Amino acid sequence: MYNTSISKAQLLRKKQTPQEIKMWARLRNRQFHDLKFRRQCVIGRYIVDFLCMESKLIIEIDGWQHKQGFSGIEEIERTKFLEKEGYHIVRFWNNEIDQNIDGVFLRLEEEIDDRL
Repeated sequence: MYNTSISKAQLLRKKQTPQEIKMWARLRNRQFHDLKFRRQCVIGRYIVDFLCMESKLIIEIDGWQHKQGFSGIEEIERTKFLEKEGYHIVRFWNNEIDQNIDGVFLRLEEEIDDRL
């Protein structure tokens, strides 16, 4: 199961959505608050879009595929597992990134300030 998740994460890194590309361009190489972010990271049996271990912050980008990919119950179980592991999840819709990426990063600054 774990190896399957790693293979899937590697594939997802190669096939990023336009919104993931925009976010990664501003998160990578410690550009945001000098924090190290990883993308398509495996935690347990789940893959998260972006993870900062220093602040235990997960950033999820949700688009139409998220609505179809998980049932509500699976999403709740996933969130409970990640929160039980000590992570805080921040979610953004694709259109938020497309239309207001500066607002997205202002919200992330608030989240980081609360976490560190």
